[in-house]
Amino acid sequence: MKGVISMVILYTTPGCASCRKAKQWLKDNQIEFKEKNIFNTLLDAEEIKYILSRSENGTEDIISVRSKAFQALKRDIEDLSLNELVELIQNNPSILKRPIMLSKKNLVVGYDDDEITTMLPSALRNIVNSACGQTCPNYVLCGSLRCEPEQSKEIKTA
Repeated sequence: MKGVISMVILYTTPGCASCRKAKQWLKDNQIEFKEKNIFNTLLDAEEIKYILSRSENGTEDIISVRSKAFQALKRDIEDLSLNELVELIQNNPSILKRPIMLSKKNLVVGYDDDEITTMLPSALRNIVNSACGQTCPNYVLCGSLRCEPEQSKEIKTA
């Protein structure tokens, strides 16, 4: 992709409940985003290659093996060349998992309450993480989770 991504790009489809939830979460957290309906906007080859390059597990992260387009594929997706894969995605955008949220630093596929928080700027995440202390009414619920890494360090060193 050309240039630097200064906001979140949200790849969606109509009727996708997870896409609506992600869009609302971004709005609620005042995160600037550009929505791209993958059925109405042809993804260019460079954009698809960029998304693939950002995914930790390649096609496994972004290709929906339950989609009709994938089911109709008569070849193993791993046997496709990069250009064939790009063409497959362009011709069958429903093969992509949704939503896909892409920022300068993060790629999140699907809607997950925990994972989507990576879209928050790191400074804000640090404030949120440090805000929950023993005086927080939710500390009973989440405080022990925050303490687990420290406890596991103690166990490892003991």
